[in-house]
Amino acid sequence: MQEALTIGQLSARSGVAQSALRYYERLGLIRAERTSGNQRRYHRTELRRVAFIRIAQQVGISLEEIRSALDSLPASRTPTAEDWAKLSTTWRARLDEKIRLMSRLRDDLDACIGCGCLSLRRCTLYNPEDNLGGEGPGARLVLPG
Repeated sequence: MQEALTIGQLSARSGVAQSALRYYERLGLIRAERTSGNQRRYHRTELRRVAFIRIAQQVGISLEEIRSALDSLPASRTPTAEDWAKLSTTWRARLDEKIRLMSRLRDDLDACIGCGCLSLRRCTLYNPEDNLGGEGPGARLVLPG
């Protein structure tokens, strides 16, 4: 394998722990070839996949969804910019919604910090006696609306 990286080299280059890389491999997110001594060797293109995994995780995409997206990339060749662009379009609406929700949360928190909860009647996050608990788990007042 030309330009192969050991797991230590991939870890150092990507900033991802070796244990996480082994986990990603076990899940099928990245691929390694094995030497005759059963040591992992990663093609340099795996660096891009690891970077994609880390960024997607940071914005709240599950590893299952990441694997599904990576499975859409060609296995027989290095993905091109066009391949990555196709993948990104499938997530665009979802990421835009996450950005909108995070902006709303940021703006609501700015208002909370300024109010100091002196007026609970106007508070957009206040849920007296857990009245919204019957609607299901999780935050109900900061959901898209």
